[in-house]
Amino acid sequence: MDVSLDGKVALITGASRGIGKAIAATMAASGASVMLNSRKQEGLDAAASEMVGEVDVFAANAGDDDAGERAVAATIERFGRLDILVNNAATNPYFGPTMEVDKARYDKTFQVNLEAPIFWSQAAWKHAFAASPGTIVNVASVGGLRAEGGLGVYNLTKAALIHLTRQLASELGETRVVGIAPGLVATDFAAHLVDNFGDTLAARLPTKRLGEPQDIANLATFLASDLASWITGETYVIDGGAGVASAGI
Repeated sequence: MDVSLDGKVALITGASRGIGKAIAATMAASGASVMLNSRKQEGLDAAASEMVGEVDVFAANAGDDDAGERAVAATIERFGRLDILVNNAATNPYFGPTMEVDKARYDKTFQVNLEAPIFWSQAAWKHAFAASPGTIVNVASVGGLRAEGGLGVYNLTKAALIHLTRQLASELGETRVVGIAPGLVATDFAAHLVDNFGDTLAARLPTKRLGEPQDIANLATFLASDLASWITGETYVIDGGAGVASAGI
């Protein structure tokens, strides 16, 4: 059973590295035309040069007010349509007690991790999915399902993103909205956790390893494909068995 995205067009935020890059590469290799988005042009160009398939890039900060509108417009102009939006971009400028976060870093975390998925989804709906139903994939985190030291503010945004997935699925009908909640994945974004807790956590997992970006990309590609056409509103935990092993850090 092959997972095919032939004929589909995908727009992926935070796609120059880590999980987003793996999702973009996997979707492109599965037949989709893919627009990669991230903040820095050079990072996007480098990522795109490594991919097989039809890809292009659009540089913009996902948290900027009009970034979603501009990226959706650029994707439709380049590829003629839009079928898949992956809200993957995230930031975590603050690590520490929730009661000590300053407003600037609190606002930044919510701007990128929650506001961007809402307004990028609005743009995709208005310009594409209202006329031709598509799929929205929201990359959340297992942190949105539990309390966790140091990551309270980040996890608040991911909990809200999980609920946004349910809410939009209930509102958008044939446009499917699905979520992914990864555990600890070996990426630059998670370097602090990987470096300080990775070996201990991996040893406790039934799978005996941390996640890799490709693990998340495989699930995202399946959920965006027609094989998952009866799935909407759900967020899928992919954590190497951390939940059943009680292996929280």
